[in-house]
Amino acid sequence: MSELSLPRVESFPSRLLRLYAGLALYGAGVGVQVESRLGNNPWDVFHQGLAVRTGWSIGTWIILVGAIVMVFWIPLRQRPGVGTLSNIIFLGLFVDLTIWLAPTPDALVVRWIYLLAAVVFVAAATGLYLGAGMGPGPRDGLMTGLHRLGLSIRTARTLIELTVLAAGWLLGGTVGVGTIVFAIAIGPLTQYFMQLMRPGR
Repeated sequence: MSELSLPRVESFPSRLLRLYAGLALYGAGVGVQVESRLGNNPWDVFHQGLAVRTGWSIGTWIILVGAIVMVFWIPLRQRPGVGTLSNIIFLGLFVDLTIWLAPTPDALVVRWIYLLAAVVFVAAATGLYLGAGMGPGPRDGLMTGLHRLGLSIRTARTLIELTVLAAGWLLGGTVGVGTIVFAIAIGPLTQYFMQLMRPGR
């Protein structure tokens, strides 16, 4: 998730509420998409691949990868915010909690419900998270840092996501129709929820 130019809600507690509600909903979205077993988004293919190879949880790897990505912020001169650090600490915990709580469905129709719910959850979470205006997540901060070096946002994002997708697939992460559905739907849905949840509406 990246920070865009949105109006800020006035009070700091309200911004914190948006931030942590967004992180919790984002974690729930990631968790149910993993549980659908229909294919993850590129970063979570990578996180799951690492989990498969090590036996550590996906949430643990979300936290560790987020922290490692922050190292690359230093030469890119990116500055973290409260939202950035909260993303590193809490997102993986919410993902693991969701995976632990949500039953793993066998019926294909339920797996599709999980997948579609996941995309909606992540898009709505992005609207909440960005509305807080408290700093980008570590992975999108990497993208914007590469943009500052001269790459277009599209090129930077494509390069990063294809790299982690390929690495995750080789490690054993789940790539499938859900990966494609997420890639197609997440942009329009995120735009819709960003408008719907714009502070001050």
